[in-house]
Amino acid sequence: MTATTQGQRSFVRTLAPTSVPDQVAKEIRRAILCGELRPGQTFSLREISGQLGVSFIPVREALRDLEGQGLVITRPGRSAMVAPLAHDDLHGIYRLRRQIEPELAGRASKLLTSQDFGRLEGYLTMFADENSGIDDVYDAHHAFHYELLRPAATTWDLRTLEGLWHAAERYVRLAFSGRDAEPDEPSRRWRTHNELLVATRTGGIRQVAAATRKHLDDNEQIALRALDDIA
Repeated sequence: MTATTQGQRSFVRTLAPTSVPDQVAKEIRRAILCGELRPGQTFSLREISGQLGVSFIPVREALRDLEGQGLVITRPGRSAMVAPLAHDDLHGIYRLRRQIEPELAGRASKLLTSQDFGRLEGYLTMFADENSGIDDVYDAHHAFHYELLRPAATTWDLRTLEGLWHAAERYVRLAFSGRDAEPDEPSRRWRTHNELLVATRTGGIRQVAAATRKHLDDNEQIALRALDDIA
């Protein structure tokens, strides 16, 4: 809405690009993913509020969002706990991803443009760049999978997948944490995702769906082995 009829009062106001609860959720998520907040660790709203310099209200809103993503468990009163890592949780995340992503990937492969493939190749470059920070790599990984599915996805598809991707990321980071410092890890990461990109560019719908399913299966098995080592 850019204008209002004379005498009417506009009910639309300018909002900040990112709300305070979103910023709080982003910071807590970062602390969980990088291990500053460990699985099973409890923390108080007062502690988070003091560290971030905000009131309880945006912290409480942020925790509700993070609980919906399976990252925290809120408790009565003013405390919360980082959700434990669990085999059933991991299986559930990937079971749902396999229900959604292969079919979307197959249909999206026929809708991707040359500009889309250019962006995807740019994300691949970041995978192989030894100078990329690990957070940048995971941001590129998120964007890569988002762009592969976006042309065929509805708003609800993407909303559901965002939650699953955020929930899966800490398992993925755990699984690859021991590999991230290895010299050949950037090239392995590039090769694995390039195979998926080549299948998307050249394969039929069924072939793309099968390649996506295999990619998910492989990552789940790697994450399960890492979880077994901890257990």
